[in-house]
Amino acid sequence: MTLSEIEQQYGFTYPALYSQLAGDGMLDVGEYGPDWNEQVFPTLKDRPTLLLHADDFELLSVKAVAEELDELHNADGERQIDPAFTFIPFAKTGAGDHYCFFANGQPMEDMPVVLLWHDQDEVNYLAVNLQDFIVRTLLDSMADQDRYNDVSDEEFRDNLEKTLGTHLRYLTQKQSTVLQALLARDIIDYQVALPKGRTETHRGLLTDLELRTARDELTAPTSADFDCTSAA
Repeated sequence: MTLSEIEQQYGFTYPALYSQLAGDGMLDVGEYGPDWNEQVFPTLKDRPTLLLHADDFELLSVKAVAEELDELHNADGERQIDPAFTFIPFAKTGAGDHYCFFANGQPMEDMPVVLLWHDQDEVNYLAVNLQDFIVRTLLDSMADQDRYNDVSDEEFRDNLEKTLGTHLRYLTQKQSTVLQALLARDIIDYQVALPKGRTETHRGLLTDLELRTARDELTAPTSADFDCTSAA
């Protein structure tokens, strides 16, 4: 199934940016399987596809999108999503939650990106459109080096440099300028406040406070979360 066939079947139009990404090969991640990390990932990592190096983000191929759509909107399926809501998945988390376009009558360039939980009747607004979602995800990546998987400073910076190399063309001039300036910073360790007076050490190019400020500067505020099993 093609993107246009998906649009016709579900009665919506993809954001032009998503269609541009598809045309540029930025969605070509191949077919996931047991050998994907060893055979496919090495061919993509130097010219990253959409958010390839982002944490807990698994981009769906067009074929996989069609399959996930059938599952999500199956009236007899487990999800039982209210038919008043149209969610168009384009990626997943490792736990099976879906990153989706919320295609409910908004102009296609203002189609929100949401997270549809796989085990809850809840939807979290993430960004007002795909461009803002990309920027927010890139900022998150810059703020939090993956030390759990022993990502070195060199690999952390290299992944970000290569990601910006393939992503900046899809962003505004202001967004691109700020992200490039952040990439030029030194990597630092910083403390994040947790409940009950606890703290947690993170490592990255900007602190959690700077992350919130950058989000406010570069992206629009999001709407409230909602229940996806009852009409709004």
